[in-house]
Amino acid sequence: MYKQLLRLTGIRRLSQFFCFTVFIFLFIKTDYSGKDEIEYAVNLLFRIDPFLAACSSLAAKTFVVLMWPALITIFLTLIFGRFFCGWICPMGALLDLVGGKISPRLQNTTRTYRNIKYYLLFFLLAASFSGLPAAGYFDPFSILVRSLVLSIHPTINDTAVSFFTFTYHNGPEWLQFFTEPIYSLLQASILPFKQSYYDLSILSLILLGFIFSLELFQRRFFCRSVCPLGALLALLSKYSLLKGLSNKKCKRCKSCQTVCRMGAIDEEKKISPADCNLCMDCFEICPGKSISFQFPSQNTVPSRPNLSRRSLLGSLAGGAILPLFFNSRSMAKIPNPMLVRPPGAVMEKSFVGLCVRCGECMKVCIGNALQPAFLEGGLEGIFTPRLNARIGYCEFNCTLCGQVCPTGAIKQLNLPEKQIFKIGHATFDKNRCLPHAKAIPCIVCEEHCPTPDKAIKFRVGTMLNDKEEKITVKQPYIVDSLCIGCGICETKCPVPGESAVRVSSAGE
Repeated sequence: MYKQLLRLTGIRRLSQFFCFTVFIFLFIKTDYSGKDEIEYAVNLLFRIDPFLAACSSLAAKTFVVLMWPALITIFLTLIFGRFFCGWICPMGALLDLVGGKISPRLQNTTRTYRNIKYYLLFFLLAASFSGLPAAGYFDPFSILVRSLVLSIHPTINDTAVSFFTFTYHNGPEWLQFFTEPIYSLLQASILPFKQSYYDLSILSLILLGFIFSLELFQRRFFCRSVCPLGALLALLSKYSLLKGLSNKKCKRCKSCQTVCRMGAIDEEKKISPADCNLCMDCFEICPGKSISFQFPSQNTVPSRPNLSRRSLLGSLAGGAILPLFFNSRSMAKIPNPMLVRPPGAVMEKSFVGLCVRCGECMKVCIGNALQPAFLEGGLEGIFTPRLNARIGYCEFNCTLCGQVCPTGAIKQLNLPEKQIFKIGHATFDKNRCLPHAKAIPCIVCEEHCPTPDKAIKFRVGTMLNDKEEKITVKQPYIVDSLCIGCGICETKCPVPGESAVRVSSAGE
């Protein structure tokens, strides 16, 4: 056992396990813990992603300082090659786990689709610069974390709560002796602070499931042929110092080609640094020990990717030209008034460029107010956070969303700044509001308004009730200068269906 651990493949598996454990730990800690403070660098995974750093910086037209840890990944890649994909990436670890149980249709040596990731990379880089920030739709970290936030983690919590509630009410007393401590342990370790509900949860799960289903086609197909982060690391790896080499003792047994999960070894037993993720399987399986990984003393000329110049120019042109058509949409003239962004969000055009669609702000939102947008903000705004005040409200004493944002799309505000930050404005629909429409007394919205000087006040009005009797009733109205658009009035409104008070982005 100890000899196995000392083997390179064993060390690599330990690295994957450790990095995935850290990833899950940071994901779980992206949650409300009873105080307005996130103690861990929960957004670290996104900040070490050079692809997201490049796209965010191109969209912002300046280097995003918060993403400087990505430079460390670039530096290490220039030394060790594409090790990140084989030793650190949590998506890669999951694909290895799943792919090891599946017999794919295509052979490892098939390289037909390998250049797709390069064309996609250049398209996304050009699109980010031109106004179509779509990196978060293809980045492996964004896809994985977003699926966990919007679908998997809430489902785990709902299943656990349902199961332990059932055993508590219907099971024998002796069973509770076991189930209650287990439930308490899960609440303290894995389960979120509260049950949350999200839009686009099924869509997020489908996208993640699609990536895993590609393992039926070819092992690590997403990493080989689609992943734009992998494409960027592949380009950098061509200049890496560490190289995989095969010597003259090679017996051409093809064992290395068969076992290579990235198809990095060609018929001549040359190892492509752009494709090799240093899994070390070939090193361990080679019967003649003719494969080695070393820092060669002689400088080697890096091979260029075999890309079609026409396709490459087409990718760049597509990314540059497509966003130009966005200016002809109706929302370019009149933005969607129901699109309300989180407190601290930068200007809309910069916001969609900086946001990597990771979903961490949604996960940490105490009131479950932040939901993924679909087309409310256009094609470029899918999965970006928006306030849906009928589902939840922005907690007056919370600044967590700004603390977890990895790119600064949501600025980190201190509590006094946040409590006066206007994200929208509430208005009453007098045809639905009970005191206005039916002369029924109701003060729920005013009771919950959190501002020190209530933004909702009353006027006394005289109306006829259903019995044609004149009665006086307190009728609420909004003081524009005091409303910050937190949405608690819309959340708590007792009117069934659509609330009688709505928050819009007016005045934000």
